[in-house]
Amino acid sequence: MRIVIQRVERASVKINETISGAIEHGLLLLAGIHETDTKKEIDWCCRKISKLRIFEDEDGKMNRSVQDVGGGLLVVSQFTLYGNAEKGNRPSFIEAAKPDKAEPLYDYMVEKLKNESGVIVESGEFGAMMDVELINSGPVTLILER
Repeated sequence: MRIVIQRVERASVKINETISGAIEHGLLLLAGIHETDTKKEIDWCCRKISKLRIFEDEDGKMNRSVQDVGGGLLVVSQFTLYGNAEKGNRPSFIEAAKPDKAEPLYDYMVEKLKNESGVIVESGEFGAMMDVELINSGPVTLILER
């Protein structure tokens, strides 16, 4: 699993000009699912995301989690995170899980975060063409891989 985590002031995802999900202050999660991923990888990532201390405390140090600051999570599926552009000019996506495997794992991730993170969780729609808009705070961007 590969997740790009962006600390945001706000973020939203639109499908056909309609907002599917939006948060104020929190984390935008662009989630790519590998062909070998299972619920085990999702579980680890969800635990890590909820407790990741990348929000500033009163001393300006990154010491608070999204839970600590009462932020939200916006989860967007993005198979292109497993694009390999080493050869040629057209990326290969052979490492990305096929939709029949990836969609249930993506849905599992969204539900797990909703049930266990203690924060508001919004999402895009698996497989849809989406427009993602965000204001990256910091900027703070991390890549979580499992």
